[in-house]
Amino acid sequence: MAKHTDLSIDFLGFKCENPFFLSSSPVSGTYEMCAKFLEAGGGGVFYKTLTTTIPEECSPRFDAPRKEATAFIGFKNMEQTSDKPYQDNLDAMRKLKENYPNKLIIGSIMGMDEDNWEEMARDYTALGIDMLELNFSCPQMTYEGMGSDVGASVELIDKYVKAARRGSHLPLIAKMTPNIEKMEIPARAAINAGAQAISTINTIKAITGMDFDHFTALPVVNGKSSISGFSGKASKPIALRFITNLAQDSELQGIPISGIGGIETWEDAAEFLMLGASNVQFTTSVMQYGYRIVEDMISGLSIYLAEKGFDKLEDFVGVALKNIIPADDIDRDFKIQPKIDYDKCVSCGRCYISCFDAAHQAIEWNDEERKPTILDDKCVGCQLCLLVCPVYDCITPGKITFKEEDQFGKGSKTDWKEDAVNKHEIAVGKYDRP
Repeated sequence: MAKHTDLSIDFLGFKCENPFFLSSSPVSGTYEMCAKFLEAGGGGVFYKTLTTTIPEECSPRFDAPRKEATAFIGFKNMEQTSDKPYQDNLDAMRKLKENYPNKLIIGSIMGMDEDNWEEMARDYTALGIDMLELNFSCPQMTYEGMGSDVGASVELIDKYVKAARRGSHLPLIAKMTPNIEKMEIPARAAINAGAQAISTINTIKAITGMDFDHFTALPVVNGKSSISGFSGKASKPIALRFITNLAQDSELQGIPISGIGGIETWEDAAEFLMLGASNVQFTTSVMQYGYRIVEDMISGLSIYLAEKGFDKLEDFVGVALKNIIPADDIDRDFKIQPKIDYDKCVSCGRCYISCFDAAHQAIEWNDEERKPTILDDKCVGCQLCLLVCPVYDCITPGKITFKEEDQFGKGSKTDWKEDAVNKHEIAVGKYDRP
């Protein structure tokens, strides 16, 4: 029987049974939706963001770009905050906390001005829920000065965090926008104003595709469209970058982070956690697979951590941060040339075409035998051929050459580095997923 690691973890003083949460989004907009997720095993929910007025929505409001045979690589969402009456949503959150007292219930709010932020914070606090998320990040609000407009303004962040603090004693989580260059600056402003944690990223302003008949973006609403938020698997690399920036920032050390952005599997969740997130939120995975996806996430992460020797989840959080270093500190003293397993090669020519047209012309192609050959004197070890090869493990990292051996002579490397490189443990890394 597989061993399992305890996934419970503290978040702002609340002992969560696991790090998996619904994000504030279309999947967390009613009592029934949230309850179904909690019954499936989720650790808690960020209830869909509310405003005190009901926004006017459009139809259709979603788009999902695709690539080749892949059904779903991202998700465009033009939906705003909850379209249900304010009091109905408050009642739903109160009921959630009453029926699931051991689950973390977080309300997400978005005010229109200082008084409104304070009013909503006071209303939420009276419900008995655990925490408040301050939405400074939604990119598709139709009202100026809301959502991502706030997240890009240090002055507004300071003003609205302080307003929410006047209305509530609950822990405050600032939800930051990725539609800026450096998230650390507004995040610091939120913490300095009284927030205790950060959640990020929200959706990225984008146009996901064009309609070739109506000459507008997708989705088409009466012949028109607009720029709005993009999420899903394709957003994950950007989310991981922002999480790393926040976790490594000297002024934000020890500030808990709730990670969001393209989390569809337990492996995705593990990536956020090892870069410093204390928990993770997801939406598009539920849209594709339903709420029971959390069962797979719990099982997969627990077994993986046990196999890696982690007794508790907290020991895993941030474990990779020490290995994410500035580009000028990356070791550039060796190259790893690929090798081809000809028993697995299907003679498709993908490696040759990619190398010849987009890299270093370091693969020779034999037309008669339909066989690629790597030219050692030209290969720089970029590994593009490995990445484009459609056959698993056909092209793998092979011979390692120290550049000093070629340029300056042998003997310039320390023993520990030579040993590690020879074993392919540090130099090569893993090109496949766990």
